[in-house]
Amino acid sequence: MKELVHNLYSYRLLLKSNVKKEIRGKYKASFLGILWSFINPLLTALVYALVFPFILKNTEPHYVTFIIIGILPWTYFTSTIIQGTTVILNNAGIIKKVYFPREILPIAVNTSGLINFLISCIIIAFFLIFSGIGFSLNILYLPLILLTQYIFQLGIILITSALEIYVRDAEYIINFFINMLFYATPIIYSANMFAGSHIEWLINLNPMASIINSYRNILYYQTMPELKSLFITLGASLILLYLGFKIFNKLQKGFAEEV
Repeated sequence: MKELVHNLYSYRLLLKSNVKKEIRGKYKASFLGILWSFINPLLTALVYALVFPFILKNTEPHYVTFIIIGILPWTYFTSTIIQGTTVILNNAGIIKKVYFPREILPIAVNTSGLINFLISCIIIAFFLIFSGIGFSLNILYLPLILLTQYIFQLGIILITSALEIYVRDAEYIINFFINMLFYATPIIYSANMFAGSHIEWLINLNPMASIINSYRNILYYQTMPELKSLFITLGASLILLYLGFKIFNKLQKGFAEEV
């Protein structure tokens, strides 16, 4: 881990360059550019807000705000995992020609996703203000939640990006599981719907459920996050990150030959 920190510091300019490339490249040929960071989640949230109150009989007040607070972190999660899984393969040309710490590539994807997420959080602020919910001091927990999600995602894409080099079907398998995970994460519904039910434990096993609930607690309900659940998720994410670096370091030896 000490070697990793040293490498990242030594190649910090390359990391910065890759983060900028990921941000610019995402909307490079788009007329509206970075505005899609606002438009996509907003349109998705509006569709869910129109349809799901009738399907789920949801009685949450300010339901669009409720949905937005769930959709934006989920969009950050899915876009990071999907882009991160193929990032090594997509940079095959430079990997064959130049040496640099390969971990920079998944770290750059995750970091650029975080920046896009923070920019799109303007939407959350807009809805919180105009719905009359406003803000509370519990927003001070936001950096802890962001850190937890960042670490969790980095641990995943370190593993999936390395596996994708050897198993080219990995991205399709990952996409399938992400689609399934959406319904097991309290995004369009409240986690309280399953309180006391026989599947509550299954939802609680989902790290993204803890993360989404934490965002909702501090922003929508304006209460403290469930710190026990959040710290368990953070601890599990740190373990995943450690394993991710171990797996990545072991598999990266064959990247140049396999890509």
